[in-house]
Amino acid sequence: MFSIFKKNQTSIFSPVDGKLIPLSEVSDPVFSQGMMGPGFAVEPASNEIFSPITGIVTSVFPTKHAIGLEMSDGKEVLIHIGIDTVELNGEGFDVLVGEANKVTPETKLAIVDRAYLAEQGKESTIMVLFPGSSDTYSIEAKTVNAGDEII
Repeated sequence: MFSIFKKNQTSIFSPVDGKLIPLSEVSDPVFSQGMMGPGFAVEPASNEIFSPITGIVTSVFPTKHAIGLEMSDGKEVLIHIGIDTVELNGEGFDVLVGEANKVTPETKLAIVDRAYLAEQGKESTIMVLFPGSSDTYSIEAKTVNAGDEII
């Protein structure tokens, strides 16, 4: 009866409030050239990062800058927080989920100290990537809120 209120389980949502941009506009060529797979990016206006999907957590990187997820259809999703933030060794990140946790677009994955990232000279752009996928997406720059449907 209440299923009409649930978000589509194969949709992809913005993980954060901010400016949606195509990957081609990300400053790091690893992302902008699609080496990590297709996807989209958001220049965040908030420190709270939510799950862009309904699925499960498959990995939390020890450096806390990336979280792997899997959708119910088996599609892999990688949330990469910031550019070169692996170099911070987890500083500035508070990850709120662990492996095998079930997540929805309402699940807060992490809190990021964007001010700290800026102090360290790191961009806080958040990439939502689909490793191993050959799908293509047409993403237009616009302002989004966490939970807005992107794909």
